[in-house]
Amino acid sequence: MGNDPGMTELRRGVLGPCVLALLEVRPRFGLELVRELDAAGGLLTSDGTVYPLLNRLRDAGLVTSEWRDAEGERARRYYFITDDGRKQLAAFRADWTEFAATVRGVLYPVGEEGRRQ
Repeated sequence: MGNDPGMTELRRGVLGPCVLALLEVRPRFGLELVRELDAAGGLLTSDGTVYPLLNRLRDAGLVTSEWRDAEGERARRYYFITDDGRKQLAAFRADWTEFAATVRGVLYPVGEEGRRQ
């Protein structure tokens, strides 16, 4: 994906819901989230965007966190989605489906013959 300002803003707008979606599957620590978002391709412009986002999500009550100290490993802060986070994610998914269809219709209009122009 490109790095123009419009794409940067689009990434910024969907990064929070993507983090919530990952946490809905299972709790993760910060670096794990960074790696998974980076591996998804095109979602991260900088690794440094995830930690401030996690703090904002925690402040908003959408995630919680706790330190875990596994035997033989260093302590890590794990993040968990809350019930409010699940509700917000569900609402975003519904809005996203409609929004993406609307944008697609504008970007790729269907001609009278049913073909994309």
